[in-house]
Amino acid sequence: MFGEHGFFIIACYGVSALALGALALWIVADGRLVRRRLEELEARGVRRRSAGRADA
Repeated sequence: MFGEHGFFIIACYGVSALALGALALWIVADGRLVRRRLEELEARGVRRRSAGRADA
């Protein structure tokens, strides 16, 4: 089907799929970590600058 380079082609697709899957998992895990850190900071009273000031 792929000729004499079939194994190489399939291996490249496999490595690419694994790399993309790993990047997707990393992005999801990092997003959850950042969200958790923001919630912890907000629970301690640290507010975002974009939230505005209550006394302003």
